[in-house]
Amino acid sequence: MVKTIKEITIALKEAQQYEEWMEEIQMDERAGVQKVWKQWTNRLEKEKNKRLEHESKVQFDASFLSSAEELLAGIDEAGRGPLAGPVVTAAVILPRNCEKFIGINDSKQLSKKAREEFASIIKEHALAYSIHFQSAESIDALNIYEATRQSMKKSVESLKITPDFCIVDAMKLPIDIPQSSIIKGDAKSLSIAAASILAKHARDEYMEQLHVKFPVYGFDQNAGYGTKQHLTALEEFGYIEEHRKSFEPIKSMVEAKGRALV
Repeated sequence: MVKTIKEITIALKEAQQYEEWMEEIQMDERAGVQKVWKQWTNRLEKEKNKRLEHESKVQFDASFLSSAEELLAGIDEAGRGPLAGPVVTAAVILPRNCEKFIGINDSKQLSKKAREEFASIIKEHALAYSIHFQSAESIDALNIYEATRQSMKKSVESLKITPDFCIVDAMKLPIDIPQSSIIKGDAKSLSIAAASILAKHARDEYMEQLHVKFPVYGFDQNAGYGTKQHLTALEEFGYIEEHRKSFEPIKSMVEAKGRALV
């Protein structure tokens, strides 16, 4: 019996794998049928690749542990480059197997909506997680590298479970736990990617709340980065407490204000 394009579309939307009845669809010469068939095969291929990437990240993380009983913590940060706001770090210990984590990736590769959804999933299913905010004041006092390093240390130490091993995105931490620094770790490791999502999501929420207090800087859009609109607002309205005084152009603005007061 010949099915309508609508019926075929509905059937393919519900199908999760190739089945015998699909052979007729492949042979159906109607343009509409071939269009929905191509969409379905593309979706299947994307899902397959997503699962393969997930498994690769899981295996990468497992390679740092000597047994299935050991626990791994992934650590990452968000906000090292902005002119305003804190740098936020996160540490997370994930369970060994969890289908809910399929699709987790470097936070920069995900949409805001996807980050929000995954942040909720990670918090619900992680064995432990911790998020730490390092203020602009601390960044100015320590320098951004050291401020980030100390914040990551606090994230690890605040975990309710002590991990057996830590993998850190491009950073060596002053902790007693065995660790490894991974270049571009958020693209290789599921744990580091999860930490990057928690850090990025938490920081974005913080900057959106800061935007309510200081809307002229556009923190809800630029997250504190030096966009043209942000730099223009700095020139017009000056800097606030949340701006990093050790970062240009704020540093020069602070120095100019100091000279003017002398």
